Amino acid sequence: MKIKDIISEPLIPEVDNTTVLGIDIGSRNAKAVLLHEGNLYTSLVATGINMQETAEELLEDIFEQAKITEKDIQYVVGTGYGRVSFQLKDIPMDIITEISCHAMGAHYLDSNTRTIIDIGGQDAKAIQVNANTGKVDKFRMNDKCAAGTGRFLEKVASILGYTVDELGRKSLESKKAIEISSQCVVFAESEVISLRAQGYASEDIAAGVHMASAKRVIGLLNQIPLEEDIVFTGGVSNNVGMRKAFETLLSHKFKETKLNMVYAGALGAAIYAQQLLRNHKVNADNKVQQEKVDFSDLERKISDAELSFVERTDVKKVGYLCTYTPVELLSAAGIASIRLAKCGTPDVVSQGEMITKSVFCDVTKSVLGYFMQQDPLYEAIDEVAIFYTCDSMRSTADAIDNYYKPVKGYVVPRGNSKASVREMFRKQILFFKNDMETLSGNKITDEKLRETILLYQNIKRTIRKISELRKQEIPPLSGTDFLTITRAYRTLPAEEQLPVLEDLYEKLKNIKNTGTAPVRIMVVGGMISDGDRTIMDLLEKDLNVSVVIEDHCTGFSQFARENKTSLDDPWQYLADEYLDQAPCARQYPITERVDFAANLAKEYNVDGVIFTYIKFCPCYGMTKKLFIDKFEELGIPLLEQENSYMANDAGQIKTRLEAFIEVIKEKKGEKHVE
Repeated sequence: MKIKDIISEPLIPEVDNTTVLGIDIGSRNAKAVLLHEGNLYTSLVATGINMQETAEELLEDIFEQAKITEKDIQYVVGTGYGRVSFQLKDIPMDIITEISCHAMGAHYLDSNTRTIIDIGGQDAKAIQVNANTGKVDKFRMNDKCAAGTGRFLEKVASILGYTVDELGRKSLESKKAIEISSQCVVFAESEVISLRAQGYASEDIAAGVHMASAKRVIGLLNQIPLEEDIVFTGGVSNNVGMRKAFETLLSHKFKETKLNMVYAGALGAAIYAQQLLRNHKVNADNKVQQEKVDFSDLERKISDAELSFVERTDVKKVGYLCTYTPVELLSAAGIASIRLAKCGTPDVVSQGEMITKSVFCDVTKSVLGYFMQQDPLYEAIDEVAIFYTCDSMRSTADAIDNYYKPVKGYVVPRGNSKASVREMFRKQILFFKNDMETLSGNKITDEKLRETILLYQNIKRTIRKISELRKQEIPPLSGTDFLTITRAYRTLPAEEQLPVLEDLYEKLKNIKNTGTAPVRIMVVGGMISDGDRTIMDLLEKDLNVSVVIEDHCTGFSQFARENKTSLDDPWQYLADEYLDQAPCARQYPITERVDFAANLAKEYNVDGVIFTYIKFCPCYGMTKKLFIDKFEELGIPLLEQENSYMANDAGQIKTRLEAFIEVIKEKKGEKHVE
């Protein structure tokens, strides 16, 4: 095929005579597009178990067609499901997400393209394209559920005894589509079998399945939102049943192109390969030459402190469940304390679900699971304290009290604007004082409490100073480093923290890094548990961006505000200290919580925001739209990412994050490659 016969006419001059290759390895099929001497070659093979062998099979076919060898290829871009699982040793190569590649490919096939529906074997995406550049303006991607994807259609097709293509053609014979209530792949089987048993025609079931799938994807499209000049890409784009379902629901026809849209991703990858080659972008050019402070000593101190917590018999030990717990009082009572914030493994979470409801978040299930498994840290606790905000956590505390350890619970008012509310919380803290005196056998005097408060003031002030170093263009510490610091705050005895933190600050402030400043990311939302580092690692290790600030209760939030209340009444000081800290999403009014996050984003000059929360979180899952709307108002790109300790979904999360960072870089005018 001649390139000039395939590419959108206004963009033909943008395609040069270099020989480049785009490889798109999807979950079901792998595609390749070669641009060579004015010609465009394509290849499609089934994706095998070994991605390297799949890539080599594509190469063999495409080289045979073009009568060239590997030495003739000047640049390769890989994309798709298996993009990171193959290597071409002797050819310059880069990796770009399928979201960006599908956008660029669709743009070059029709330069007016504004909206893309992309459905593959494992996922579905709605993409808004900049018609001037072919770059992604916005995108939405399905969650972990396979509803609306090729996998869903394959499952239903096999039940009805068809291939996916046959299922699509069969649906066109329908006179009345059956309403399919279940979108879940697991439940779809029983529903389709039931419909067949009731005598419904296969063509009506097939049409219903396609309509249900299309409705699910249109839910993503409505978040973009839909604009004219819409195209359908991906493996499912060849399914005539899906095309009809979309066009019926949208009352809009897809644009036709001169190349099968299953190749859109591979074509986009080839176009990017030309651009990368043309601009001489090499990996080393943009690497930041960064000096690092070794945090391994602090990590060792945390491990030692946890071991000491388990082994100590000379003090009473309290585990607490919420950041509203005044740890100054625990320290003043001579009590060893630790926040129960460990991320649960799938086994731990499953154990916890035997007690709590399945619709509770994985944080609560982890807490119960560790108690059930008699984790040494949890077994060592004499008592659990909860200053409850989250209703799920309060129920978890009730379960702990019933089955494992004594629990003392205290009420946190939802607001802080009235003097009567502050007095009420002061009384709750005095109740806490009495309970901790009873537990420890130690009297908590006003003088002792003031002394402890002053120590914590210095600790929090030093943590704020360390965080402010992240305002530098090239921060001297990572977001993961800072989470290690906040974990130390929750774990180390207070008297051990200050010298460690002051030493860290002195080392960090003297670092002078050079190079290209990384993309600056803020993480907002629910707590990131100790050990839950999937998102942080993907951002900072895999994508080389910098998490410069976080607004969640295991990050910077609780240290952000300095309390100016007098210490004349230390109990009122504690009431004000915790009521005036960065509010939980449960607190009222929620606008204060949203505004706090927005102000932090501006203060730390962030390029984008990741809004993350644990699945079923009642505080952040229900308020997310307010955060999304606020950052959209500020013009700061935001990606919503639900999280779960049970799912092994790092690959899908990485795709979302990669595409999001690519969008930010394009808006900033940066290179694709770090």
